Amino acid sequence: MTTAVTGREAPRRRLSAGLRPTAKVLPEHARAHNRSLVLQHLFHEGPTSRADLARATSLTRVTISDLVAVLMAEGLVEELGVRPGQRVGKPAMLVGMRTSAYQVVAVDLTDDEVVRGAVMTLTGDLVLRRDLPVDGRTGTELVDLLTRFCRGLVAAASQPVIGVGIGSPGVVDSAGRVVEAPNRRWYDVPLAETLTDRLGLAVHVANDANTAALGEFTFGGASGSGLLVLTVGEGVGAGIMVDGARVRGHGDAAGELGHVTVVDHGDPCACGRRGCLETVLSVPALRRAVDGLDTEAADAALASVGRTLGVALAPVVSALNLAEVLISGPADLLDGPLREAALETVRERTMPVIGSGLQVRMATLDEDVVLAGAAVLVLSGQLGVS
Repeated sequence: MTTAVTGREAPRRRLSAGLRPTAKVLPEHARAHNRSLVLQHLFHEGPTSRADLARATSLTRVTISDLVAVLMAEGLVEELGVRPGQRVGKPAMLVGMRTSAYQVVAVDLTDDEVVRGAVMTLTGDLVLRRDLPVDGRTGTELVDLLTRFCRGLVAAASQPVIGVGIGSPGVVDSAGRVVEAPNRRWYDVPLAETLTDRLGLAVHVANDANTAALGEFTFGGASGSGLLVLTVGEGVGAGIMVDGARVRGHGDAAGELGHVTVVDHGDPCACGRRGCLETVLSVPALRRAVDGLDTEAADAALASVGRTLGVALAPVVSALNLAEVLISGPADLLDGPLREAALETVRERTMPVIGSGLQVRMATLDEDVVLAGAAVLVLSGQLGVS
């Protein structure tokens, strides 16, 4: 069974970035769009009458009645009885999503050493969590390990699983193909297609930082008007949302801040170049920078990295007029002198109208941010909810 959902208040999205249509609009496109409107409203607003659904979505009552009947037949929606407290007129029958009847599997590949996974409800609650050591596997061996890991999570679910979501490092295209993930030795790997075939379930794969941005937007309460989520682990990535939509960019590589050169003639990077932001901001690099230092010296070292980060962030914040930068990673390294120096540097390097209102804070969902976003990938891809 294929469907998809995401959580929290749904933003209004632009229909097109251009003035000319790029493809013919077919009847099935309209049906899919209307289906998504209904599911999104039920997901974000809760049980609703058919009449209220029609008003909220601007669809006709006949269309709503037909859509609800189809969704009930699919087992995604159910009637919940009449609205309590109503005394005048015909009682309104409420319909709602069966969010407790299905689950999703979410996987986080951010860490080089451990694969993190979870079974989650459609509303983002953890049912169970599992970790598995990678033991140095890369390439095909890592794909095989990931397959076994996902099978175990699907088998452990207590409700039918509607899909698997995976947040992966590297450049990932819209079809879930890992174009390039140097730390994993993955180049042009059709990860979503391969795992879909092996698991017999819909699998959705996206860049881990983009996935984190979805998680914070959907379940963490972050603003989608201008949001950047910076993931700091073995590598460094950034997911960006503007006007309620995830920014993909040409070649699906938007947000690759980790491989922007910030230190001339710096240390070698996994991408083959030198002095990338990843070489100073990744967790291993930060641990090396503070190793053996007293508190004052360690704070100074972290603040120095924060200023470097601020220099890299300033043009992005200014170009996109971002409202929030959320940092996901070890708080002992990131939440303090580093974060404060980054914010101060961005404000120094941008116009007051942009920098003065900017927030640079730690991600709300902490280490679960990519898992939450991976669940959103499934909800969006399978049910059209976002």
